[in-house]
Amino acid sequence: MPKKEIKKEFENEVLGIKRVERMTSGGRRLRFRTLVIVGNGKGKVGLGVAKGQDVQQAIEKSIKRAEKNIIKVPIVEGTIPHEVKAKYGAATVLLKPQSEGRGLVAGGTVRIICKMAGIKNISGKIIGKTRNKLTNAQATLVALKELKVKKHADSRNTTEEQVKK
Repeated sequence: MPKKEIKKEFENEVLGIKRVERMTSGGRRLRFRTLVIVGNGKGKVGLGVAKGQDVQQAIEKSIKRAEKNIIKVPIVEGTIPHEVKAKYGAATVLLKPQSEGRGLVAGGTVRIICKMAGIKNISGKIIGKTRNKLTNAQATLVALKELKVKKHADSRNTTEEQVKK
């Protein structure tokens, strides 16, 4: 019986790998924690964090968790519909829409998440004192969840057609 080929809808990118230890009576137990972002480049993105005995096992678990935690991001003409500021823990993220051709003007974690979501023109800034990739990634996802698409008052059509572009 031939194996069915599974069509991969999402691409993934590893944001961070950390070695974590815990002390037991027998000595140190070593594990790895990975942070993975998955996205399809068409408005869907997810974050996964998992631990495993080795790096590969932790990455596979993170990818599975990220695919379960997918959020839909409204994209209007290659950018976000409006400015948004969100806080998660010590991290605060500010995302601003940009005009066509400006590109991804964001650093580190925000840049990777926006790229995986399919946002082409955005300005992002991490405000706050944290350099923790995990909290910065979660703050970015909170900001993307807060985005709303305006509806036209004069017609029944929404800007959903623009979102699909």
